[in-house]
Amino acid sequence: MPSFLHLLKNDSPPLAGTVIEQTLRQPGARVTVVLLDGAAASLPGGAAVKRLGPDLDYNGLLDLIFESDHVVTW
Repeated sequence: MPSFLHLLKNDSPPLAGTVIEQTLRQPGARVTVVLLDGAAASLPGGAAVKRLGPDLDYNGLLDLIFESDHVVTW
């Protein structure tokens, strides 16, 4: 089961949502999206969404990075 981690900044391109949606379609894929400082996004359902700060600290983010098979920064 592949795991994907998408890191979104406040200036991430609209293409990010399309790519996240495509990764969700992969069989057995686990997709996590982390919204970095000030980021807001309209995301497809099915992805675990975390916000840096309230939901996740930097140690937790580092753990997610090392646990993921694919890390995509936007």
